Amino acid sequence: MSDEPLLSLKNIKVTFGGVRALKGVSFEVNPGEVHCLAGENGCGKSTLIKVITGVYKPQEGAEFFFDGKAISAMTPTLAQSLGIQVIWQDLALFGEMTVAENIGFQYAVNGKYGLVDKRAIEEAARKALSRLGVSIDINLPLKELPIAQRQIVAIARALVGEARLVFMDEPTASLTQSETDYLIAIVRNLSASGVAVVFVSHRLAEVLEISDRMTVLRDGALVGVFPVEGMTQSRVTELMTGRNFDSSVVAADHDDAQVVLSVRGLTRATEFEDISFDLRRGETLGITGLLGAGRTELALTLFGMHRPQAGEIAIEGKTVRFGSNRDAIRAGVGYLSEDRLSLGLNQPQSIADNLVMASLDKLLSGGMISPVKKASVVSHWISALGVKIGTPEDPIRTLSGGNQQRVAIAKWLAIGPKILILDAPTVGVDVGARAGIFEIVRKLAAQGLAIILISDEPPEVYFNADRIIHMVEGRIRATYDPRNLSLTELESAVYA
Repeated sequence: MSDEPLLSLKNIKVTFGGVRALKGVSFEVNPGEVHCLAGENGCGKSTLIKVITGVYKPQEGAEFFFDGKAISAMTPTLAQSLGIQVIWQDLALFGEMTVAENIGFQYAVNGKYGLVDKRAIEEAARKALSRLGVSIDINLPLKELPIAQRQIVAIARALVGEARLVFMDEPTASLTQSETDYLIAIVRNLSASGVAVVFVSHRLAEVLEISDRMTVLRDGALVGVFPVEGMTQSRVTELMTGRNFDSSVVAADHDDAQVVLSVRGLTRATEFEDISFDLRRGETLGITGLLGAGRTELALTLFGMHRPQAGEIAIEGKTVRFGSNRDAIRAGVGYLSEDRLSLGLNQPQSIADNLVMASLDKLLSGGMISPVKKASVVSHWISALGVKIGTPEDPIRTLSGGNQQRVAIAKWLAIGPKILILDAPTVGVDVGARAGIFEIVRKLAAQGLAIILISDEPPEVYFNADRIIHMVEGRIRATYDPRNLSLTELESAVYA
């Protein structure tokens, strides 16, 4: 790997409406290097990437060098011609198009008379996938592929443009551990072939596994550039946030508490089978397992979105049969979806409207929604959960991921639930915001709320649950007490 930077930026300043998003940041990447860009949501990572790709123009005084040559004004077209590519978290792919078309669509009008050159598209796709050492049917519609293979398609598309520098934004957020390992192997292959990769991820363990160096930003300023060798997750967290977080087991006994939810023999063909457990008042029950374990399918059934084919659900000793999620809500069940962006919240709507959307019946006065009641509920929960907002009428999309998640939790707390199901509550949320969310979870449990915490990251349930259910292929493999095993033992069982 060359010691001469492939990319070098100095004194990058960006201001939006008086807010300094980047404060004189410097950034370098070497050829073939895997470099981590770390920091909490809102620290300036995305802004820096958009400066590098020519989307944003920095203030006067910035210096920009690529391959040793000064760049006076970066533009998206110039960035692409230099081989700078970005794979955003949403992948920006087209589900109805084939794998080949997604990878090689830039060849679509290169045929004679501007016609689609299908042969060139397919050849570009095969070449890019071959470079990654993977085999995918290029004629399949993209929508038929699992998320891990879509991620590979996005990487292949970047390689079609003769990429020399690839930014990957949260590439493993939706992947299992085995899929993550496969992606990391691909990144290593890219690095070995001379392609520089900048990795942006909230999963610190994989950052430390894959990266050579890391650049840490905090509040728009450069904290420093550090070698990854010898770095620990706790040290990275401290650099990113300026704070220390205590990681200790919080599990406690709840054997004498009232059983709030009782599940017996719950079965839904091809999804889960013979699921039985009790959930008690004030208890946090963790459910973990790899993708395909049936965790979310079970949660959706408990929330009335799916109907079981066998088994029984009882709440406070009374058998319930939900015909819809409205029945579940009336019975006191809240469900925080793992897909916050498309299912948990309505992005164009206001913070206030999102917060009350599940509890509108509680705001009625004379058959109409009372503005006074609505304002009171919104004010209460924003304050109680420490949501940082401008005004309640701002669109929810203006908030950081962590604050959006707090609003999503508040939406369900506003119904006054007996049971709260949290499905992957920290997806796309940075380490500081994660700690805040789990602090909220602990406070809610202490107040008597029964909580089901679902996560594919064993440390999340290990450090935040009283008991842990491990699901494998739709069945309960084991139940653990975090006080009686180590995190390493739990991870070994989950990833076996």
